[in-house]
Amino acid sequence: GGWENDETVEEAAIREAWEEAGVQGDLMHFLGNYSFKSKTLQDEFSPEGLCKAAMFALLVKEELECWPEQSLRQRSWLTVPEALGCCRHSWMRKALEEGFSEWHDNGMISTMTENNHLVASPASFPDHH
Repeated sequence: GGWENDETVEEAAIREAWEEAGVQGDLMHFLGNYSFKSKTLQDEFSPEGLCKAAMFALLVKEELECWPEQSLRQRSWLTVPEALGCCRHSWMRKALEEGFSEWHDNGMISTMTENNHLVASPASFPDHH
């Protein structure tokens, strides 16, 4: 989703998870930046529609019954291989294959900051892959 001018990229990721999927939780790891082209975002400043997505792993702590885009989207829980098969764009597959898989293989260590302190502890949640 989009990134508003009055929020950090981390705040945007948390907000988009709530708006699009109806989930709330904690950002665990920055998976990387991925570039792509968007026809809908072509304008005078970016005639090619060049965009950059910042991808994060989110530890879901709550599934909401109602969320802003529930009439537009369907929430589904998938394994990584299932999700790879559903990705519409190659950059999304790359984020899962490279970013998430590397983080998973490294023991799902949290690398996000809390109050400007690096969190570096093993994630304690079920291994769903």
